[in-house]
Amino acid sequence: MTDTKLVSQNGIRNNPGLPGRHGMANDTAEQSGYNIHWRRNLAVCFAGSFSMLIAMTLLLPFLPLYVEELGAEGHAAVVQWSGIAYGATFFAAALVAPLWGRLGDRYGRKLMLERASFGMAICMSLTGMVESVWQLVLLRLLIGFAGGYSSGSTILVAMQTPKERSGWALGVLSAGITAGSLVGPLLGGLLPPVIGIRATFLLSGGVIFLAFLATTFLIKENPPAPKPVSAAKPKSGWSQIPDQRPVVAMLTTGMLLAFATMSIEPIITVYVQQLVDDQSKVTMVAGVVMSAAALGTILSSSWLGKLADRVGHWNVVVGALAISALLLIPQAFVTESWQLIGLRFLMGLALGGLLPCITSVIRHNIPDGVGGNVLGLSISAQYVGQVAGPLAGGFVGGHFGMRAVFLGTSALMALGAVYNWIVQSRRARHMLLEAGES
Repeated sequence: MTDTKLVSQNGIRNNPGLPGRHGMANDTAEQSGYNIHWRRNLAVCFAGSFSMLIAMTLLLPFLPLYVEELGAEGHAAVVQWSGIAYGATFFAAALVAPLWGRLGDRYGRKLMLERASFGMAICMSLTGMVESVWQLVLLRLLIGFAGGYSSGSTILVAMQTPKERSGWALGVLSAGITAGSLVGPLLGGLLPPVIGIRATFLLSGGVIFLAFLATTFLIKENPPAPKPVSAAKPKSGWSQIPDQRPVVAMLTTGMLLAFATMSIEPIITVYVQQLVDDQSKVTMVAGVVMSAAALGTILSSSWLGKLADRVGHWNVVVGALAISALLLIPQAFVTESWQLIGLRFLMGLALGGLLPCITSVIRHNIPDGVGGNVLGLSISAQYVGQVAGPLAGGFVGGHFGMRAVFLGTSALMALGAVYNWIVQSRRARHMLLEAGES
C-alpha cells in the first residue's frame, strides 16, 4: 500500500494547516530510510554506469596499439606498459573507494557521483591527447582516483531504495554495469578504425559528460542525516555496526567472487587453443567464452535480486556459490569449445545475483550514517580480488596446468558457500536466543 493511499484512508486532505500528500509521502519515506525518487535515481544510475563502463573498457582492444603509438618499442615493452596502464585505474580506485564512501555519508552521494563523472570526463578526454606512455599511465591513475561512478551508484541505490526492493534494484544496476563492460570492448574494436584512437577517447569523454549532466539535474537525493552534537569523541564507522559478522562475511565473499571470476580470465585464450582445431578462430572463440558468462550475469541479476528479496539474500548467496563451485568442475574436463561456452553461460546465470545480494546483506546490517563508508570497503575488497585473481590464475595455470585453475577455484567457491552457511546459521540461532530471552 502506498503512502498516498494511507493518507487518503485516514481522511487527511490538503489544506493550509496540514501537509500535502506529497509532503507526507516525503516525510514517511525519509523516516523509513528510502527516497521517493528511488526509481528515477535507479534509471539515471543505470544509464550513467552503463555509459561509464563502456568508456572504461572500450580501450581494451586497442590499448597495445596506442601504447606502441606513444613510443613503446618491442613486444615485451608493449605488453608490459599495456598491463600497467590498464591496472593503474583499478589500483587507484581500490585505494580511494572507502574515502569516497565516507565523504558520501557526510556530504551526500549525489555529490560524489557528480565529482566522479565530471572528473572522468576531463581525464578521459585528456587521455586522447597524451604524447608519452608515462602520461597515459598518469591519466589512468587519475581516472581511478577521480572515478568510482558505478561504485557510487551502487551505494546510492543501496542506501535510498526500500530495503524490501533493494535486491531487485541492485540487480538491475548490476546488469547495467555488466552490460557496459560487455559492450565497451565491442565498440573499442569498431570505433578506432572509423574515427581514430584519439577521437575515440574524446567521444567517450563527451558521453561521460552527458552522464554528469543527467546526474546533476535528474537525481534527487535525501539530504545526509545531521550528526548529533556531542562532547564525546565520535565512534568510527566500523564500531557503529551492531553485529559485524555478516559484514565481514560479505566483504570476504565479494573479494572471493572477484578473485574466482578473474582467476579464469588469463588462461581462457590458452585453454581455448587446446579445444579448437582451427587456430585462426582462437581469439574469436575466447571472446565468445568470456562474453557468455557476462551475458548470463546480465540475464539473471535482476531476477535473482528479486528472488532474494522474497527468499532471503543470504540464501541466494550460499546457493550461487555452491552452484558455481559445481559448474567449475566440468569446465576442467571439457573436450569441445561449445561445452565451455555453455558452462560459462550457466555460471554467469548463477553468479548474477551475488553482487546485489552481497550489497543488500551489508545494507541490512549497518546504520544509515555509515553506509557509504562500509560499502566503500566492500568495493575495495572486490578490487583486491580483481588484482589477485589474474595473478594467482596465471601462476597456477603456468605451474600446475589449466585444469588446476578450474578445480582450485571450485574449491574456493565451495569453501565460500560453507563459510557463509555457517555464519548465517550461527547468526540465526543467536537471533532466536535473543528473541526467546526477550
